[in-house]
Amino acid sequence: MTSTARRDRLGATVLGDGATTRFEVWAPSATTVDVWLGADGSRRVPMSVLDDVAGTWAVDVDGVADGERYRYCLDDGDALADPASRRQPDGVHGASAVIDTARFGWHDDEWRGIALDDAVVYELHVGTFTAEGTLDGVIGQLGRLAALGVTAIELMPVNAFPGERNWGYDGVFVSAVQESYGGPAGLARLVDAAHAAGLAVMLDVVYNHLGPEGNVLARYAPYFTDVYVTPWGDAVNVDGPGSDVVRRTFVESATGWIRDFHVDGLRLDAVGFIVDRTTRTFLEDLTVAVHAAGAAAGRSVVVIAESADNDPRLITPVAEGGVGCDASWNDDLHHSLRTTLLGPQRGYFEDYRGIDDLAAALARGWVFNGRYSRFRGRSHGRPLDRDGTGHRQLVVCSMNHDQVGNTPAGERPRLSHSQRLVAAATVLLSPYTPMLFMGEEYGETAPFPFFIDHGDPALVEATRTGRLAEFAGAGWDGDVADPADPATFARAVLDPSLADAEPHRSLLAAHTEMLSLRREIAALTDPAASHEVRLEGRVITVARTLGDEHVVLTLAFDADPEVHGEPGAPDAETAPRFDTRAAEWNLDHDADRTPWWATVRVS
Repeated sequence: MTSTARRDRLGATVLGDGATTRFEVWAPSATTVDVWLGADGSRRVPMSVLDDVAGTWAVDVDGVADGERYRYCLDDGDALADPASRRQPDGVHGASAVIDTARFGWHDDEWRGIALDDAVVYELHVGTFTAEGTLDGVIGQLGRLAALGVTAIELMPVNAFPGERNWGYDGVFVSAVQESYGGPAGLARLVDAAHAAGLAVMLDVVYNHLGPEGNVLARYAPYFTDVYVTPWGDAVNVDGPGSDVVRRTFVESATGWIRDFHVDGLRLDAVGFIVDRTTRTFLEDLTVAVHAAGAAAGRSVVVIAESADNDPRLITPVAEGGVGCDASWNDDLHHSLRTTLLGPQRGYFEDYRGIDDLAAALARGWVFNGRYSRFRGRSHGRPLDRDGTGHRQLVVCSMNHDQVGNTPAGERPRLSHSQRLVAAATVLLSPYTPMLFMGEEYGETAPFPFFIDHGDPALVEATRTGRLAEFAGAGWDGDVADPADPATFARAVLDPSLADAEPHRSLLAAHTEMLSLRREIAALTDPAASHEVRLEGRVITVARTLGDEHVVLTLAFDADPEVHGEPGAPDAETAPRFDTRAAEWNLDHDADRTPWWATVRVS
């Protein structure tokens, strides 16, 4: 297959018939730049200045094709991996490698992507999702995910990180796929197989910081700034001197996932830590470029922001003065649901008033829309324009990797079977875009603690110390899992065979039924439906009407069954379409008397 790659791209790009490769690198302070080819770097080719203002260098080299290892040498110094590397076959400390994406064998010509309206997202970590811990391992699970009713899998970061065990947020090459997962070819196989199964693939990408080990970017150019800080390392320079090419590097990374790997969407990690005071922001550039790449490929793609800022501008189109993301995570619903289920919690959960705030989140999306936050010591957020913002632009969940993993041992919330069912109903039957965390659907018992595999002993010790300090004196129970212990990682590997036995089987069946109802009953999610939320005691009702169809979702949270019936039910004589107390879903003793339940009634 002949490559159709663009020439104006940082990194190594295979051209024409696949026998010539163009190398382009940003090194504005260098006086000479050579590309060293081969595993031993014995073939050395000088590069020429491409843009003396930006400080980019380039050269086309014949006889270099897919798999060739290379490094750059600046001013006769050390040979360094490529900041825009698309493959690190020997890890983050090794040479980069040329990759010809035209060699991928695609079978998804008819795939047109996924609309946000249809999205049911499933967040997973490649390394712990299966015993294999690889992208090919995920392929073997696609059938059960499609049967569950999810429509998109969201992979936690897969870009190259040190060692073989990591959450992914310590990645240092933002365009290279982790080799122990299967490398770039493994990702292409997974995406192709997912599309064949009717599933979209989204990537969690990290453009707010990079990990420290193996990070060579600062040796090339001002990729980072000390004007701002992040909790995880140096902030990325998107608004200071030299930031034009920094932005270009990350935008090309984002569009490369869409164009080269047929990915259907990106989840942008912690965008609040991408500090940008320019009039046209980096995030605007990125969302415009990603949507354009999708359009050019004839596919619908989505960009989802992870943000706790409660800022409607994130999900407002660029043409209307916004950033242009399609959706944003809604932490408010998660936090208010958690405190409703488990009572007062630590840290930022102190801001949430349990069921009152859960009702508010179901009614208007964000709880903090200008309300005072005790945790922050200031007012926070601004209201959503309900006429201009659809419910589906907010992604909601009852757990995710952060909320499980950012605890001492990464334990999942301790809920009864009835509580799990009402939590699932709150998320899956809401009009928002729902997201499940891997294994949640059948009640996975494996924890998801933080883990690393750094090679630098000082960095390992600093990480251990940091985790201990994070949970010291805050009233947390239990020991803090050692992030560097291989056993910590091993405990996180899922066991989907749990779903073969009760109560896991019934929980999985209930999740499957709820997602079936979500597809079947248009009034549950259609943006055109009317939407009314009421709170009576410990019972929330969400009533929605679309044309002649009226649906009421009733959610009871520790409600006395002698006191609370089903307020808002359209007809007391109408049997519910779904009831979490039914024997087929709930094997709890005296399930019909449980104070935790959910029903769906349609009239």
